[in-house]
Amino acid sequence: MSLAAHFRLLLGSLICALVAAPIVAHADEIPPGWSGKGQAGYVMSRGNSKTDSANVKLDLNLLRNDWKHNLSLDGLFGRSAGITSAERWDARLQSNYQYSLHMFSFAALSYQDDRFSGFQYQASASGGLGYKFFDSDTTKLSAQLGVGYRSLRPELLIKDATGAVIDRIPLQTQTEVVGTAGVDFSHQFNASTRLLNKLIAESGSSNTSIRNDLSLEVKMNSRLSLAAGFSVVENTKPPAGLKRTDTLTTLNLVYAFPGHH
Repeated sequence: MSLAAHFRLLLGSLICALVAAPIVAHADEIPPGWSGKGQAGYVMSRGNSKTDSANVKLDLNLLRNDWKHNLSLDGLFGRSAGITSAERWDARLQSNYQYSLHMFSFAALSYQDDRFSGFQYQASASGGLGYKFFDSDTTKLSAQLGVGYRSLRPELLIKDATGAVIDRIPLQTQTEVVGTAGVDFSHQFNASTRLLNKLIAESGSSNTSIRNDLSLEVKMNSRLSLAAGFSVVENTKPPAGLKRTDTLTTLNLVYAFPGHH
């Protein structure tokens, strides 16, 4: 079964759960103080093929008066036929200051270490302004624009006949001013089901990086949820021989941490 077919199957299962859920909309607000959620998924295939893949994600929030701080950590590992085929770590810290009903300012730090993207690392610091278009109990939509400074280091991956990486040749580190953009959307269908989508883009003279994370979450109880996700990561100018786009389909168990003031 193809990757797209797997995702359609997972999405269909969650839609069935959505239809069966009670039709009572309820906002999933971030409470004041500390809160967060962690999620993890693992797939093991044995038989004609031997494949292992795992992904983890942690989101922590601190809401104090007009300030909102968010720390997001992601990890991905994949191994097929004894060969490591995926290894990626992402971290992003963003602080927002809400200075009017709809407008906010932000400052962000991000770092990505992807062993198979053709970049040894990509790191940036940025800041700018954002606007909340919708902020109702059921639908939230905000966008942000900013400028920043990025450092990245491309590398050439040398592979053997089996596709395993046997050597990495770091290239010259590149630093540049970048423009940044982001869109954050969520919609609560009912008391147990919501759709989330988050897009972050950074564009400079050497490369434009875009990441979009789409997920559908169905609550099983006050703490546990099931989430089907589809992520796209694109670099417009990867080193020679590497693809521009990586996609990831996940089915994760999500645990929401209790909020604390």
